[in-house]
Amino acid sequence: MNTLSVNHLLGIKYLNQKDIQLIFETADHFKEVINRPIKKVPSLRDITIANLFFENSTRTKLSFELAEKRLSADVINFSSAQSSVKKGETLIDTVNNILSMKVDMVVMRHPNPGAGVFLSKHVKASIINAGDGAHEHPTQALLDSYSIREKLGEVGGKKVVIVGDILHSRVALSNIFALQLQGAEVMVCGPKTLIPKYIDKLGVKVETNLKKALQWCDVANMLRVQNERMDISYFPSTREYTQQFGVTKDLLDSLDKKITIMHPGPINRGVEITSDVADSKQAIILDQVQNGVAVRMAVIYLLASKIKQ
Repeated sequence: MNTLSVNHLLGIKYLNQKDIQLIFETADHFKEVINRPIKKVPSLRDITIANLFFENSTRTKLSFELAEKRLSADVINFSSAQSSVKKGETLIDTVNNILSMKVDMVVMRHPNPGAGVFLSKHVKASIINAGDGAHEHPTQALLDSYSIREKLGEVGGKKVVIVGDILHSRVALSNIFALQLQGAEVMVCGPKTLIPKYIDKLGVKVETNLKKALQWCDVANMLRVQNERMDISYFPSTREYTQQFGVTKDLLDSLDKKITIMHPGPINRGVEITSDVADSKQAIILDQVQNGVAVRMAVIYLLASKIKQ
């Protein structure tokens, strides 16, 4: 059987092209499973997975939980809002307590970049990074690429623009790594204040004119403005942001081709994207959600098969 080259999923930058291919082929199989009347497989009956979310998350947490249950794993949910972390317990203590319950795998979201890497060095469990600060969010990038592959046949050679708050986005960074690894061209577009200084070192194009960016691309991945990560104002007003960087139906119709619209969610309707775009045939936002479960099942399954070896 083919196996991943890594024991943890800490970030896309640790994966190679074969890993991504293997994850996608496995996800194809699980996608077929989730569309059956009985949506469960007994693959991971002897595996226990702890979901540790030190930051609020609805969609990612639900998606992982559903993926784990579809694989018949035992699941422990831990949310730091109600936990001893509030009482000053350290990350290592929290995890060691959970591991003493004989947990095989930890899915973790944490506000600090590198938290997953730190953890992988200190605990004997397979770690999946469900987002670490503004650093990486590997499963989101995988499901985004998987959705492009499903819609357009392949990712290689495609032109993808990521629009919006690039500076605070872990989705943007993971997507850039994943898309480039598969041979896509990547552009970022947004207000200058929300584009990181180092971005050109990653080999991506930068465009501040939204219409030009959309005219260039095959796929536009719209990010929301992450107000919760901003301690200062990066643009004059939401209204002005929307006028310059919001995608409307009129704007899409003015292009001389049909492009595919994506969004990692949650959507700020009327800010980065209007409702009639989000709900249009050009948008694959709900496909991304469905694919998220299949891709996360694939990642969990492939990492678990390494634990069993």
